[in-house]
Amino acid sequence: MKNILIKWLVMTAAILTAAYTLDGINVSSFSAAVLAAAGLGVLNAVLRPVLLLVTLPINILSLGLFTFVINALMLKLVAMIVPGFDVVGFWPAVFGALTISIVSWLLNLVLREVAPIRPVRPQQPGPSNRHDGRSDVIDLDKKDGDRWE
Repeated sequence: MKNILIKWLVMTAAILTAAYTLDGINVSSFSAAVLAAAGLGVLNAVLRPVLLLVTLPINILSLGLFTFVINALMLKLVAMIVPGFDVVGFWPAVFGALTISIVSWLLNLVLREVAPIRPVRPQQPGPSNRHDGRSDVIDLDKKDGDRWE
């Protein structure tokens, strides 16, 4: 739950950065940016994978550049849904999506938690899954006269 809230705030900061730096993207208030971040998160989770799958041939032919168009479309859809968040034009949507992606990537890189190091427990030999009664464990202490099975 904490991770979702952090990502939501990172996306909000990225949207506010895009609105501050680019002409054509306007945010009327912080709450509009928070709602836009939530809307963008939901659309990216639900609709974006479907659009990427449908446009896969175009995306392959364009060497992945069509993904920018899909990201711009997601931003325009959020602007249609969220009051107080406006994206005027196609190119501001493309550059806004690019700015939001870069800022969120940078903020996530800075805020990333380092996974705690867990001690590795040695594996204990367990019951064999073999049906012939032989063990899966190789005995390396065999003497010269012993036969390997």
